[in-house]
Amino acid sequence: MAGSILIVDDDPVQRRLLEAAVSRFGYAALAVDGGEAGLKAMDGPAGRDVAAIILDLVMPGLDGIGVLKAMRKRGIGVPVIVQTAQGGIDTVVSAMRHGAFDFVVKPASPDKLKASIANALEVEAVGDEVKRAVGRAGRRLTFKDMITHSQAMERVVRLGQKAAASNIPILIEGESGVGKELVARAIQGSSERRSKPFVTVNCGAIPDNLVESILFGHEKGSFTGATEKHVGKFVEAHSGTLFLDEIGDLPLDVQVKLLRAVQEGEVDPVGGRSTLSVDIRLISATHRDLLQQVKDGAFREDLYYRLNVYPIHVPPLRERREDIALLVAHFLDKVSSADPRRRFTGVSATALAMLEAYDWPGNIRQLENAVLRASVLADGALLTEADFPQIRAQVEGVVRLEGEGGAAEDEPAFPDPLPAGDRAAGGESAAAATAEPRPRFGKLDALDERGNVRSLAAVELEMIKLAIDHYNGQMSEVARRLGIGRSTLYRKLKEHGIDPESGRVERIVS
Repeated sequence: MAGSILIVDDDPVQRRLLEAAVSRFGYAALAVDGGEAGLKAMDGPAGRDVAAIILDLVMPGLDGIGVLKAMRKRGIGVPVIVQTAQGGIDTVVSAMRHGAFDFVVKPASPDKLKASIANALEVEAVGDEVKRAVGRAGRRLTFKDMITHSQAMERVVRLGQKAAASNIPILIEGESGVGKELVARAIQGSSERRSKPFVTVNCGAIPDNLVESILFGHEKGSFTGATEKHVGKFVEAHSGTLFLDEIGDLPLDVQVKLLRAVQEGEVDPVGGRSTLSVDIRLISATHRDLLQQVKDGAFREDLYYRLNVYPIHVPPLRERREDIALLVAHFLDKVSSADPRRRFTGVSATALAMLEAYDWPGNIRQLENAVLRASVLADGALLTEADFPQIRAQVEGVVRLEGEGGAAEDEPAFPDPLPAGDRAAGGESAAAATAEPRPRFGKLDALDERGNVRSLAAVELEMIKLAIDHYNGQMSEVARRLGIGRSTLYRKLKEHGIDPESGRVERIVS
């Protein structure tokens, strides 16, 4: 057994029940009584051994959603199984959007809980093996390695290639998970410093009282706990590239020292008596609006202009949906390469359409996690909608809780799978989208096949059909969601020649 299961629940009875169940399953259990205690456990020595977390969503103080948000900020990627009361659909969807792996309904069925834990641990094991395989490859990244065919990313590549030819400071902006570090590594790998160190620092994951020491180093005995000398990240990156991720999270007092390091190329270790000269290429990244932080007084204006010499904005995945097919195939190739027992031919056309319809608030990182999870759940070599239950629940707007009839039956997939052997630019394995049209979940076409704007009547009819199918013929809900009265809905159905009593779309006469 690789690690322990952390149980976070304010109810002592629930904690004991879960602890007993987890122990029966053969895992070590660590139980705490709330969200704050859960985060403390993750940050402490025992946190390194936590393999999965069972998290109650409704707790006093820091609730389950707050814990998920804090975990994302800290960069803690341990899979989380959330607990919810019957009927908490909106809360479950919110938890999934914040990174929860799975959910169980209180009181949790032992079989469901055992299966969820097993799946979570298997996904974690697959992810670790993929990381090890990538690490063993150990080759330098360049812009040829970026998996993209989108125009939005082509601009990023052009800017990055120009930036690689100089040593000016670069600020990479974009939402969490869009691949800012990948762009930074491609810049370094395409520059004259390609054979020199590339040192990364996640400024948002460092406790405020240790930021200065980690960045600039410290002398032995300079503060309590400083049992030996530490050179700091600036010195580690000497002659190479220093990548400061989430630069917007730096405390104001550390920003002063960072400004001097950028301006003068010198750092002062904590407790040191002499100044050290460093030669680095500085690349910073943030998901925050730094200019707004400057206006709010949370970020120094002089430092902002020092860092923002050459800005590069990486667009979110929802603005480059044409890259999703390529990325899915790339991630499946990584899984297959890491574990020869897992060989996938791709994803079904309907599953791909569903993935392309989703907005991916966690961007590429979330997509990769979804593919890893699907690779564990899949029964065959072709991934289908059923293998992406979290995404399907959010795209369709429905989560079927345990005891409410089970998971919805998966739609039949198109017979042509996504080809997994194609190569994208840069030699990475990827797959192009199929030529034939695929269904777009929740999307309406504004233009007809000739490129002309469709009539309002035609769009209205399609919208009504979509709503009736989406809400399973519940006409009161359909009317409410469309913003019209029930009598108006029935009148419109009759106007379009539709039998109001039939309800389901497949029985609607077009």
